[in-house]
Amino acid sequence: MMRTNNWIPTVFNDLFYNDFMPKANCTAPAINVKENDKAYIVELAAPGMKKEDFNVHINDEGNLVVKLESKQEKKEEDKSTRYLRREFSYSKYEQTLILPDDVKKDAISAKVEHGVLTVELPKLVEEKVKVARQITIG
Repeated sequence: MMRTNNWIPTVFNDLFYNDFMPKANCTAPAINVKENDKAYIVELAAPGMKKEDFNVHINDEGNLVVKLESKQEKKEEDKSTRYLRREFSYSKYEQTLILPDDVKKDAISAKVEHGVLTVELPKLVEEKVKVARQITIG
């Protein structure tokens, strides 16, 4: 038989989640990485975000950096009661991805569609060198 002490979680909740230390509610967007013969494709789920909320770039070390920052303020005013309500929302996320050596960095593209940021990382095309040649006899 297992006994639980119900007072232990309450003590920790009172200690950590109070006015001085509010509970953080943060989640990171889900990321998918796919590969085909021509490219790597990175998908980042960010419902409700617009393309202006994203910043995608290559840093000095040659890594892909995806930043997401969104600020929203909603105001609702009821004329009959003179009540004003404001809701603030702020989201910030940053992810750095180390790119494989076979990515053509100057051809990377990104788009936002239906709440998903899609970054296409084209692969370098290796030219096959022909080994057939005429050998002169000396």
